[in-house]
Amino acid sequence: MSGDQAAEFRSMFRRHAAGVAIITADVDGELVGMTVTSLISVSADPPLIVFSLSAKSSATPPLRRATTAVMHLLGAGQLELARRFATSGIDRFDGVEWTRLDTGEPVLADVESWMLCRIVSTMPAADSTVVLAQVERVVGAEGIEHHRPLVYWDRTWHGLGEGSLL
Repeated sequence: MSGDQAAEFRSMFRRHAAGVAIITADVDGELVGMTVTSLISVSADPPLIVFSLSAKSSATPPLRRATTAVMHLLGAGQLELARRFATSGIDRFDGVEWTRLDTGEPVLADVESWMLCRIVSTMPAADSTVVLAQVERVVGAEGIEHHRPLVYWDRTWHGLGEGSLL
């Protein structure tokens, strides 16, 4: 792909809105987390999701070794949390309320909707890693209809609500 085509590709996907999620895990005693906009549903039966890990993130090397992870689906009220887990060079968990599941994974306290996932496989893809995970537990789905989602579009954050209905 030429430099012009790569720029056009990036421009195209900047204008493709994506939901915002945070991945958290405990990998060999190290708490790790990152904000992603690459989360997609692949299958409902069995429940499978896919997301990608950017090689540019300091969280990617430990997340590549994770066997389980928690996917937190963010609402518009969690913008600061999304920004924090997208920031490099900081302890992303510092000052953030969280608890551990019985199985050890960290769950962010202020996020109502999350999924515990078992990593099924990973695949290198250029400078990223594509991760396939099976959902083992879903929490917060019953209140999701009142959830104003946080989306990322054209390099900025947006909250969808009644005013965005067509």
